[in-house]
Amino acid sequence: MRVFVTGATGFIGFAIVKELIAAGHQVTGLARSAASGKKLTDAGARVLVGSVEDLDLLRRATSAADGAVHTAYYHKISHIPFGKRMGVFLGGAPGGIVQRFMLSGVEADRLALKTIGQAFSGTDRPLAATFATMALKPGQLATEDQSYDPTFFAAPRAETEDLLQELASSGVRTSAIRLPPIVHGAGDQGFTQRLIAIARKKKESGYVGDGLNRWPSVHRFDVARLFRLALENGPKGGTYHGVAEEGIPFLHIANLIGRHLKVPVVSKTAEQAKKQFTFLTEFVAKDNPTSSQLTQERLGWKPTHPGLLTDLDQTDYFTS
Repeated sequence: MRVFVTGATGFIGFAIVKELIAAGHQVTGLARSAASGKKLTDAGARVLVGSVEDLDLLRRATSAADGAVHTAYYHKISHIPFGKRMGVFLGGAPGGIVQRFMLSGVEADRLALKTIGQAFSGTDRPLAATFATMALKPGQLATEDQSYDPTFFAAPRAETEDLLQELASSGVRTSAIRLPPIVHGAGDQGFTQRLIAIARKKKESGYVGDGLNRWPSVHRFDVARLFRLALENGPKGGTYHGVAEEGIPFLHIANLIGRHLKVPVVSKTAEQAKKQFTFLTEFVAKDNPTSSQLTQERLGWKPTHPGLLTDLDQTDYFTS
């Protein structure tokens, strides 16, 4: 299968690229520059230099493919084109920068996904895209059959799942793959590294309340295999959870960070947490236990790589 992958040089996207190539697929990966795309070439993929905002480029690349994976997203303000970046900073009150940044990412994500999906309309070709378990209702074991929680502050991104269902009704074999807040492995620059950086800066590892709120996790290589299985075998309109561990108490994560950094582990009230974690507070405090039982049954996917706490002990999370 010829597969077009956005976000192909990213932490998750590159793992997917390597998984697809190892399984015999031909991959074209979108990269922001020729320099960043070199590792794609080295891995055996074809490189397409451009932006997810270049919709004509996305349309042409998708039309030439048998399947597509969309993982690109603006995880950093520096990822946003300069003009839009200025709008994020100067488009309103300073207190609204985070919200404007999030909405800018959501808009680009929807347009890219819509463009890719429309190029596949009526073809029954597979399109897999990534979403977040954090958008599901808290405090209960979330399953693949549940919809996102519209009250969650990051719900606008989750609403893009609705677009994927619309594309399924137009003849695209879509797969929505929800990922946990922690996708771990060597080279991780996500939530875990942010928590470590905060603990270093504050000289303490914090958690909210009793710290018993649960975070699911998964190794990125297990995620890559799930994307491949969804592309190869997933039925139209499928929703899957890339979750290996259903819910690790946040306190356990904070304790491990504190032990490695040799800093105290401290409980924070809701107000104190806002100063400790700033815009990450709602994530840090959320109870997000998530099941992948249906995913495993429907696709035959079984996570096999180390769990989060083992991985944190064995890899270079604390050496950078």
